[in-house]
Amino acid sequence: MTFLKNLLNFYINSSIHVALAAYAFVRITELYYDLEYNETLNYFIFFATITGYNFVKYFGIAKFHHRSLTNDLKIIQIFSFLCFLLMCFYSFQLSIKKLFLLAGFGLLTVLYAIPFLSGFQKNLRNISYLKIIVVAFVWAGVTVVVPVFDAHDILDDQKITLLFLQRFLLISVLILPFDIRDIQYDAISLQTIPKKIGIPNTKKLGFVLLLLVLTIEFLISSQTLTKNIFLGFSLVVLMFLMRADKKQSKYYSSFWVEALPIFWWIILTSTN
Repeated sequence: MTFLKNLLNFYINSSIHVALAAYAFVRITELYYDLEYNETLNYFIFFATITGYNFVKYFGIAKFHHRSLTNDLKIIQIFSFLCFLLMCFYSFQLSIKKLFLLAGFGLLTVLYAIPFLSGFQKNLRNISYLKIIVVAFVWAGVTVVVPVFDAHDILDDQKITLLFLQRFLLISVLILPFDIRDIQYDAISLQTIPKKIGIPNTKKLGFVLLLLVLTIEFLISSQTLTKNIFLGFSLVVLMFLMRADKKQSKYYSSFWVEALPIFWWIILTSTN
């Protein structure tokens, strides 16, 4: 049992779980846009997500405590480096134009973690409300814009604008349970939405955003089954948002909330 628990913790802490969620979002975009499966791009995004997330999560720890890192963190560092190498391997198989597009989202990820403002004391994460905007923008860009651009080499379709907006709003809602959880751990200077407007108002905001997400779904989806699946998915997201608390269980957000896009993708795939 201890081994399985340690394995689950490594799976979550090494960002494999969040990378699977990103991979699932890319596959969902392929289904919605009727795109061919692109193994190179999908694997690149998977390994880039692990690399980027572990960089953001452990940059400060590795920088200031590199000599006293625990064995678990050292293993994650080695694993992250291997994922970085695999990311580089798949990047060589992508065109220059697509790499430039991906590089823009990668730069935002770097600036999210590395202080470069106010005398190199602040990063994008430390600016009020900007945290959720940057994360949602990068996720929407990588999982919607990049796959469509890779397939069509053009981004002038109204549907992609709506899909990008929907994904941006959906990611924003999925972030809220994490921000509610972290309200007791975040620094006072880090003004997240729950800290600014309180947990009850945060849940109300999430509900309104989900209504907008559902409205967009009925504009972009032509199949009744797809709409019904998304409606069910949205209800589950709403349930997790409304039950979110700052004293939530260890795996509530880090496993179950992050698993929701994976379940959505599996259900969509099984019905197509």
